[in-house]
Amino acid sequence: MLELVGEHQLVALIGLGSGILLGLASRLGRFCTLGAIEDALYGGSTVRLRMWGIAIGLAIMGSFALMGSGLLVDAETYYLSIRWMPLASVVGGLVFGYGMALSGNCGYGAIARLGGGDLRSFVIVLVMGVSTFVVLSGPLAPLRDILFPQEPVTTEVPPGIAHQLAAMSGFSVPVIGMTIGALIMIGSGAAGAVWEKASRVLWAAAVGLAIVLAWAGTSWVAHRGFEGLPVVSHSFAAPLGDSILWWMIGSARPLSFAVGSVAGVWAGAFIGSLIKGHFRWEACEDPRELRRQIFGAALMGGGAVIALGCSIGQGLSAFSVLAFSAPVTFASIFAGAAFGLRQLIVGFHPAE
Repeated sequence: MLELVGEHQLVALIGLGSGILLGLASRLGRFCTLGAIEDALYGGSTVRLRMWGIAIGLAIMGSFALMGSGLLVDAETYYLSIRWMPLASVVGGLVFGYGMALSGNCGYGAIARLGGGDLRSFVIVLVMGVSTFVVLSGPLAPLRDILFPQEPVTTEVPPGIAHQLAAMSGFSVPVIGMTIGALIMIGSGAAGAVWEKASRVLWAAAVGLAIVLAWAGTSWVAHRGFEGLPVVSHSFAAPLGDSILWWMIGSARPLSFAVGSVAGVWAGAFIGSLIKGHFRWEACEDPRELRRQIFGAALMGGGAVIALGCSIGQGLSAFSVLAFSAPVTFASIFAGAAFGLRQLIVGFHPAE
């Protein structure tokens, strides 16, 4: 395979293929972070939150199955190789969640809506991608590094729930991880409303599968290639910036999983919108709304860098390896989004 397709091209294809699953799940399965939170808080329904739980549970089971088979090395995953900073998870998650409420989308949701013709989401994607790099490696990077330094793990046991439980109990890490994943999946699927439409469970499973396929594919390339490419799964903060840079200077910048992932979500959402007959061009007619969305997108980019991931990066990819940061960041994103939604409901416009 590597003889026919270069390593950079192959990981981009892996990102594209698994990203298409995510894009289809968004448009056909209504899989959405902010939508799930809105339904739970104001719609009287936890179905979409339970879909998240099913996706997380399946992603955990698949990821730890990969670890048990030797196809995925835990220490090679970003979320288990960086020292966990609880304050960064809380602060970054709150900022991201608040920005998500103001924008009306997370990065993943914005790409998916762009695939349906929403040009407002194009602005969100651009602003979030740029603001991510401003905090990650731009003018604000020195301040971020002082306040929230990203340091490699120096302890023998990675900062993961399953790994810590295994160290205390003596049971194997894969067994503990897969058990936790199964419990989350069973608990999330316990409500009858989730099963009223089988498609809900299928699309939630597709999201979990996309995360696992990304880990498996990039790990396979990393172990058999010579480029030293990282083992990664889906996230939509820094990858937005990576994609913007690639489209501008692609001749001097190699393809990456991030570029394929973003393109895959867009393509999947575009196909899904055509299947549903929902594709239509939309633009923002209210300058106040656009200012609010730009401000929210900027907050999301910075918050994601501080928290080491967005709603997908921490809420699914980091959760799939049971990193300590995942549940804390996800809860903080929920809280930040709830606060932002509450302000919008009572007519608060922070960008005015």
